[in-house]
Amino acid sequence: MIVHPLAPSGGRRVTIHGEEVGTAYHLFDVLEFVRRAGLPEADTAVDDPALIEWQGGGPDAWGGSPP
Repeated sequence: MIVHPLAPSGGRRVTIHGEEVGTAYHLFDVLEFVRRAGLPEADTAVDDPALIEWQGGGPDAWGGSPP
């Protein structure tokens, strides 16, 4: 899973195995994409580079609101 850098309009694009699955506006959205993809769920999973590649900032880098 890749969480891409923050877009100028807000939110971060999320891809899984090269397929775009949506835009995350906060960490809860990322966790929902993890759940939907059937990936392992754990509170510490967001810090696991084997599970999520954070580009342009880690799990604390957010801005903007959904349109």
